[in-house]
Amino acid sequence: MKKKALSLVLASVMTVSLAACGGSSDTPAADNAADTPAEAETSSADTAADTTEETPAAEGKIALVTDVGTIDDESFNQATWEGVVAYGDANGIEYTYYQPTEDSTEERINQIDLAVSEGATVVVLPGYLFGETLSEVQTTYPDVNFIAVDVSEGDMTAPIESNAYACTFSEEQAGYLAGYAAVKDGYTKLGFLGGMAVPAVIRYGYGYVQGINDAAQELGVEVEVKYTYGGQFFGDANITAKMESWYSEGTEIVFACGGGIYTSALEAALNYDGMIIGVDVDQHSVGEGNAYNPVLTSAMKGLTATVMDKLDTCFKGNWASIGGQIQNLGLADGDYIGLPTADESWGFKTFTKEEYQTLLDGIKDGTIAISNDTENQPEVGEGVTVSYID
Repeated sequence: MKKKALSLVLASVMTVSLAACGGSSDTPAADNAADTPAEAETSSADTAADTTEETPAAEGKIALVTDVGTIDDESFNQATWEGVVAYGDANGIEYTYYQPTEDSTEERINQIDLAVSEGATVVVLPGYLFGETLSEVQTTYPDVNFIAVDVSEGDMTAPIESNAYACTFSEEQAGYLAGYAAVKDGYTKLGFLGGMAVPAVIRYGYGYVQGINDAAQELGVEVEVKYTYGGQFFGDANITAKMESWYSEGTEIVFACGGGIYTSALEAALNYDGMIIGVDVDQHSVGEGNAYNPVLTSAMKGLTATVMDKLDTCFKGNWASIGGQIQNLGLADGDYIGLPTADESWGFKTFTKEEYQTLLDGIKDGTIAISNDTENQPEVGEGVTVSYID
């Protein structure tokens, strides 16, 4: 079938953080907070729970230092914090979180200084903006272990040290699963609403379009995709208005990818009987309580399970096995990527769990190749039209 090159035009974006938020030096940090949301990414936490049955080999205190955002965003931030909470509660280890008073590397470092002064022996840093911060604090505090989530080598300004560990995820695989399944389920007018055009969000979008393309080719149907970035990780009236225009023009489903930006897609979908795809964790719950649940599925990565696993490695005295590494975690490495399969979260009408398992197996064994090359993006087949919208 004739191919045409897909050209990505990325909208210019403002700098906003992807990380979480909580207590600060002005507001007492939340020690073992009882009101933390308990249910995000349940399946991943259950998977990791097997690693927490033994008593940790070392004592210590866990701190999570956030950026702007919230720890109850029902997305990336919440899932990362819940990994800390779940591990700390299961093993009787004290934990807390700190919020910088401004979005700057200097203030993020100030909060890490405070965390260490108050006894933190392990510090979790969620979000790509911690790259520069990690580059500095890893040498300032050589006796503290740092776990940085969604931080890549390119985000750092110095080589990673032996007391630090960082990881990213193969978001393109999760995006692929969601896009493929949506088209197989009968959707032919799709949208992608990214937060900021940061690497993780871009990879989700690349994978989404590839999955749409492959499913459309297999079914022999024509598919349209609208594609934009909001330039932020929260919804607002302007983004909601844009999503309402998409739905009013016939868009059936939007992949809302970027923290709290899903709120705009959700509001617009409900106003126009549309659907959305969640991100990072199972976001089925955000659609509950309405006339219908507009969340078809969610493109997930194992944030909670990863944090729990790395904390367990540290407290069991096995840090040397991961220290100094920057890993990219995908399906070939374990169940780090996927769609929710619980009956209440399975919104598909015709796409089956058997088909989903076949798809997973194909990605794991390499039969299905998914590109994450943001410089040389994959081609889109004839019949798939992608419109990039500022």
